[in-house]
Amino acid sequence: MISSLLIANRGEIARRIIRTARRMGVRTIAVYSEADAGAPHVQEADEAVLIGPSPARESYLVADKILAAAKATGAEAIHPGYGFLSENAAFARAVKAAGLIWVGPPPEAIEAMGLKDAAKSRMQAAGVPVTPGYLGENQSLTRLQSEADKTGYPVLIKAVAGGGGKGMRKVEAAADFAAALASCQREAAASFGDDKVLIEKYVTRPRHIEVQVFGDSHGNAVHLFERDCSLQRRHQKVIEEAPAPGMDAATRAAVCDAAVKAARAVNYEGAGTVEFIADASEGLRADRIWFMEMNTRLQVEHPVTEAITGQDLVEWQLRVASGEPLPLKQEDLSINGWAMEARLYAENPATGFLPSTGPLDHFQLPDFVRVDSAVEEGGEVTPFYDPMIAKLIATGETREAAAEALAEACAAVEVWPVKTNAAFLARCASHPDFVAGAIDTGFIEARLDDLIAEVAPSNRTVMTAAASFAISADEDGWRVLRGPWNDGLFNFRMNGPSLGWMPIHHAGKRLDISLEGTAYDGSAPKHSGLWVHYAGETSMAYGMAACVAFLEDDEPNPVLGVDENLKVVFQQGAALEFRRSAVLDEAGSASDGSIRSPMPGKIVSVSVKVGDKVTKGQPLLVLEAMKMEHAMTAPFDGVVAELNATPGGQVSEGVVLAKLEPSS
Repeated sequence: MISSLLIANRGEIARRIIRTARRMGVRTIAVYSEADAGAPHVQEADEAVLIGPSPARESYLVADKILAAAKATGAEAIHPGYGFLSENAAFARAVKAAGLIWVGPPPEAIEAMGLKDAAKSRMQAAGVPVTPGYLGENQSLTRLQSEADKTGYPVLIKAVAGGGGKGMRKVEAAADFAAALASCQREAAASFGDDKVLIEKYVTRPRHIEVQVFGDSHGNAVHLFERDCSLQRRHQKVIEEAPAPGMDAATRAAVCDAAVKAARAVNYEGAGTVEFIADASEGLRADRIWFMEMNTRLQVEHPVTEAITGQDLVEWQLRVASGEPLPLKQEDLSINGWAMEARLYAENPATGFLPSTGPLDHFQLPDFVRVDSAVEEGGEVTPFYDPMIAKLIATGETREAAAEALAEACAAVEVWPVKTNAAFLARCASHPDFVAGAIDTGFIEARLDDLIAEVAPSNRTVMTAAASFAISADEDGWRVLRGPWNDGLFNFRMNGPSLGWMPIHHAGKRLDISLEGTAYDGSAPKHSGLWVHYAGETSMAYGMAACVAFLEDDEPNPVLGVDENLKVVFQQGAALEFRRSAVLDEAGSASDGSIRSPMPGKIVSVSVKVGDKVTKGQPLLVLEAMKMEHAMTAPFDGVVAELNATPGGQVSEGVVLAKLEPSS
């Protein structure tokens, strides 16, 4: 067995690997950039090595620095996790050439499956069905346009070296092809250093089905059943589950056997995932499921497979890399129960899911599901890496039970001031169509307005905020009414309860609360406290160290007291802010024509100049941040009066990139 392991990655996957390695008695070495100096994975490893500045291209993506760290620490093996260098065949060869153990598939297998066009050709030769499209060498616009026309719209343009939805565009009509191709090639070149693409027929009711496979150096290969990753947004997975809903035994056998055949075709070793696209217009059928690609690494969603099989896939990786045969044979593996995983991102659904960065002053995740977290309270989300900050994994004996547990877990997330997609995830997991298994890759887009709608504070939430303003902690830790001169309470009575009203503000609206109560006098809280009246409802509230509870159900309402003028109440995964005084909303208003950078990033392209006339919605420039491109568009018809963006330039959050004046 490997005795020491360097983890060439960061965040939740580094912590995940450390957890298993520690249980197996393997010494762990972390690497980190300057931005990650205080990160949890650095603290949890037995040893850690600084490998460079914050940008990944100057640290985590520099193979020589990783190898130097392994040599300096006496590491015996390197585990690449996923992303970064995990599917880099040259890096795998360099690891082996340095006399180290590579915890991953052979470089030849990575190369065979690394380019989508070559992989598809190989799978066709092996008898694995593939989707219709174009895999050729001719990359001219004329040829690609012709092949797309021949395949029939809609089509997908996909970077051959791509992954994670990057370098991928859906094209609905021939007139849109050239612009989509240029954007796809630009993103592919920036992400993978290769702008070559392929064309695929777009399936109108697609399901994304993938199969976990494992091989060893003794010629064994097995599958650990399938996962359904159909809940996606812009080709990025949002919720994954295992097994796939609606999968019958015959179809399961066909798709899983095809996955093992694909693995054997490249003499695969270690963990891998064979991805298929299914036409679900008539349910899942073996003759309507086609090979898409193979990911030659561990997947982000591997915990759902672990949950239904009872296996630790990282342990399997370490054992296979150590030269051991697979821990189990195919007949020893079975499915037990259901599992679902939601990806918690630091992003704001209300602003088009733009990433959110900053300090994590409050970061509390549920303790009744498995949580694989990249960060901890007191840490920071930086703009340098992928914005996924945690994964929530729920299980149940049935799919309905697992969905209910996942929705409850997402609703219990408490994060502030960084924005997250927790409320969006809770709505996805509890949506009746999702619970019923009526899913495809267009599920989110078809229901997007409902899924990202602003969370309206319930009466209980408003009353919680009001109560938290009206009470304060005494030396014994109880929360009691402030004195008669408190500006939030009026009509104080010397020998009776204080009565009055309190105006508070949420999302630019004033909410009037009626209050009455008495100070805590040593009696039980149930006999004295604060009565809160709002919108026809009344509750008696008393306080404890960190929350306000209402006696009707005695369930705490999570509330964060930021300061005397700001309280944050958590409801269904959302962080709702309440203030004692009105605060103008300054978030992204374009009424004055200012186009501001929504986050730190790099200007990729500028398509206008000062003096140009533009129309509402017209793209003005493209900003790259968090490894994704974001188009900035005109908020109204007008003329470009000011332009402060240059291709290649770095910009900070909030700076004015351009300014429009209305057309006269």
